[in-house]
Amino acid sequence: MIGINSKAPDFKLMGDDGKEHTLGEFKGKFLVLYFYPKDDTPGCTIEAKGFNSKSEEIRKKGAEIVGVSKDDFKSHCKFRDKYGLRFLLLSDPDSKTIRAYDAYGDRGIFGMGTLRKTYVIDKDGKVAKVFEKVNPKGHEDEILEALSSLK
Repeated sequence: MIGINSKAPDFKLMGDDGKEHTLGEFKGKFLVLYFYPKDDTPGCTIEAKGFNSKSEEIRKKGAEIVGVSKDDFKSHCKFRDKYGLRFLLLSDPDSKTIRAYDAYGDRGIFGMGTLRKTYVIDKDGKVAKVFEKVNPKGHEDEILEALSSLK
């Protein structure tokens, strides 16, 4: 279990921009790292569109949004383009990072897989806030509220 103030696990994942990304490149900013089950499904679309609608406000608070799922590069690009998403999507096909962030488990009728979970990581790479069992509707407002309380 990853707790508040613990060092966030590093990652090296391919983004929808065709580049590899690591946790270290976000040092000096807050990182909203959210895990979601699958591109272009109802709940995941609601969550992504919500983040997209507040992406400028979130950036003004010194944070970047990054979504992570098992979906591949091609799927991420389709999802990004379909909804005009203005933040990075990372592909974790073997679920290594998803598991490192405790975002893998029993999804009830959907079986084992990626759980909807969000971490706010501070400017030094430590976990500042954890959102378990996220409700996709309105989650972007929870994130804005959390960022307002962080320095």
